[in-house]
Amino acid sequence: MSVSLYRSQLQRKRKARADAERKAGALRSKESGKRADAAKALAAAGKSRNASTVKSKQSAAARCESQANAAAKEASSLEVKAARFGKEAAELERKLARAEKAERDAAEKLRARRQRAADRRAATQQAEFEDRLSAAEDQVSTVLRELPAPKPEKLRVLLLGAASYGDVRVGREQERIRAAVRSATHRDLVDLDVHPAATTRVFLDALTRFRPHVVHFSGHSADDLIKFERDVDDHHEPAIVSAEAFARAIAALDEKPLLVLLNSCHSAAQIKHLVDIVPFAIGMSDSILDGDAIAYAARFYAVVAEGQSIRSAHLLSRSDMELNGLRDHDLPTLACAPDVDPAATRLVTPPE
Repeated sequence: MSVSLYRSQLQRKRKARADAERKAGALRSKESGKRADAAKALAAAGKSRNASTVKSKQSAAARCESQANAAAKEASSLEVKAARFGKEAAELERKLARAEKAERDAAEKLRARRQRAADRRAATQQAEFEDRLSAAEDQVSTVLRELPAPKPEKLRVLLLGAASYGDVRVGREQERIRAAVRSATHRDLVDLDVHPAATTRVFLDALTRFRPHVVHFSGHSADDLIKFERDVDDHHEPAIVSAEAFARAIAALDEKPLLVLLNSCHSAAQIKHLVDIVPFAIGMSDSILDGDAIAYAARFYAVVAEGQSIRSAHLLSRSDMELNGLRDHDLPTLACAPDVDPAATRLVTPPE
């Protein structure tokens, strides 16, 4: 329950308690008054020698006593209600305190997350600056590797999805990528090989059979592992593959992919090793929400299929996430081999 709802309920309980206590107090005053009136009437009856007067005063005393008893009974009932409202208010105060703490903790986590993101950006900018400064001081001219121009063939994208727990919408992501490519200008220049429940066997078979230019994985991962599915129909524990084993499988190919995109949590830790094997790699620097990961992937391949560079596809995809208010827009991270330029590399070359 939200903090505002707890506060609203607590306010109503406190008001109900105050109303009950006020009404009970008024009834207790009425009870006291009626008992005093009854006592006066009995005193008057005791002093009178007139039988009629005595009877009248005694009747009046009985009425006052009856009214006092009724007021006392109603006051007792209201006092019980007030006590119950007090207990309920105390419980709501405890729940409100816990909810406020949870809200503060969540705000602190968000603040810390944003601070980490800002720190990462600052560190990246500082590293880039130091690299440029070092290059200028040493007067070293780095000759960029000239990647072979795309052959007159389609861009082959291998889409691997693995969600053995059933908690990640890899099918939705793959369908969004398909739709994005279908809507692109150069859709006929892109060929997708889609596997929504990828096992390690599927992965290896597709590497050699399909010979992908891009290997795209969506699912679960960590700093040093990737989780594939097993050949099981029900939800099951994943097949854990180390980051090193995954990289060695790609390195074993005679014709390496140009790009590996790991659209999964904490995968950015792996891309610095992957660019020793392939020219470009993309990963996520933290845990990423399912919808945010899907949005990045769909826009990335839409831009690639329009003939834009890898750098452009990456930055426009992050911009798409930010413009749509997605909080994880700063998590996708692009890494490159030191001798390639993502701004000069296009995966799809439009025909002249």
